[in-house]
Amino acid sequence: MDTTLVKALREALQRGTGARVEVVETHISWVLLTATFAYKLKKPVHLPFVDFASIAARRHFCEEELRLNRRFAPSLYLDVVPVCGAPEAPRLGGDGVPIDHVVRMRRFPESSLLRNLLVAGRLEPAWLDGFAQRLAALQEAAERMGPPSACGAPDVIVRAALDVVRQLLAQRSDGRLALLSTWIQDQSQALHMAWIERQQGGAVRECHGDLHMANMVLVDGELTAFDCIEFDPMMRRIDVMSDIAFLTMDLRAHGRADLAFRFLDAWLQHSGDYAGAQVLRFYEVYRALVRAMAAGLGPQVATASAGTSKPDYLACAAQLAQDPRGRARLLITHGFSGSGKSALASQLLCAAGAVRVRSDVERKRLFGLAPLASSAAQGLAIYGEQATRRTFERLRACAHGALLAGYPVIVDAAFLRRAERRSFQVLAAELGVPFAILDCRAAEAVLRRRVAQRGASGADASEANLGVLERQLAAHEPLEADERALALAVFTDDAVDIASLEARWRAKT
Repeated sequence: MDTTLVKALREALQRGTGARVEVVETHISWVLLTATFAYKLKKPVHLPFVDFASIAARRHFCEEELRLNRRFAPSLYLDVVPVCGAPEAPRLGGDGVPIDHVVRMRRFPESSLLRNLLVAGRLEPAWLDGFAQRLAALQEAAERMGPPSACGAPDVIVRAALDVVRQLLAQRSDGRLALLSTWIQDQSQALHMAWIERQQGGAVRECHGDLHMANMVLVDGELTAFDCIEFDPMMRRIDVMSDIAFLTMDLRAHGRADLAFRFLDAWLQHSGDYAGAQVLRFYEVYRALVRAMAAGLGPQVATASAGTSKPDYLACAAQLAQDPRGRARLLITHGFSGSGKSALASQLLCAAGAVRVRSDVERKRLFGLAPLASSAAQGLAIYGEQATRRTFERLRACAHGALLAGYPVIVDAAFLRRAERRSFQVLAAELGVPFAILDCRAAEAVLRRRVAQRGASGADASEANLGVLERQLAAHEPLEADERALALAVFTDDAVDIASLEARWRAKT
């Protein structure tokens, strides 16, 4: 490939800045890095998945890259700059007929990439929570791609996955690929109706398309996605769960399943898309295969994480494809407001790789409220008998779907009424999965202090106040003898050993 232009651009930038300019190469672009900016020049390639052969095409896709990525990272993506002059003597901007175009971006340090933050032990888990909330909002606002569009259609999904397997077979000989091909075809039957329902229900939207850890960066204190798929609309007009699965898979491949489930929990609380649990594992396998394929394409670029072991994405795909049905089990929480139910559940879901459904959040969702919104400020009465009945119906439906998908499930609610607890015990029996109760206890003085502090902060989905707590203490229905046999009693006045608690839950078969 002719590299005259990129070499000349590098020399011109070095003359202009008086400093060394780095060049990072991928299989479809070159990126020239000055101290403050990054200039992305698309290669004049014509590959099976992308055609940048003409100047017009490269300009179009530069403009698309700018438009699409500004949804996620407006402070990073600055403009599209024409390259004028000649390949041997180019200049950025100015008069004349452009000979090419570059996307100009604000430069960030390699150490700020999510991948490198994780490797260096600098990743703050709360950053994932914030990103999950912002991503859910962006996806909610994104354009839907329902029928008759082919985007998100079952045959398109399966063909894309099998195409990746075929490309991997062309790169290497590995017996796991044949097994994964068979698994994909089996899943094409099992998930056919689920994919149709999600396509018809609006789950297929204009997404990012390439949401792995090397395409996320810490900018101004927030995790930010960049470098989305601009060259093929079919690769970004996908099920939102396919986007989510790329990041959860990559975290798992890097040995951080706990962070994968923390991110998933935060995203589910803000999106409410518990129905997507049924297709999540398929998309995680697909995304692992995509990363395995990408690892074999183009030049191997040194990064700030060089010298660290790279994930074995094919092994990750094979592990994810194992039958998950034996992992499903149901845990409901039990306890007064302030007893630590939600705090324990949030830690336990990370340790167990579980899906949590939270009553405080789902109750608000039924009334169109965000998790941290105040129902009183909106003039809504959301705690009546009918609202409570609808809330527990919603919790049951969400738990049912996630259990069928093979996930451990935690239903995070007070469960102070016997009938509510029995309903979920029946659900577990119907599905043939183990059932347990996380019985959270604390001294009354501790309960009152926590509820008062939480109300003052406004940083929790729960709206329970001291009046609610007093009514709970007076009218709750204690666990019966058979329920106590299923309970994991935890005293939350002091710190709880989460690993030990997770082991106790696993033992409740």
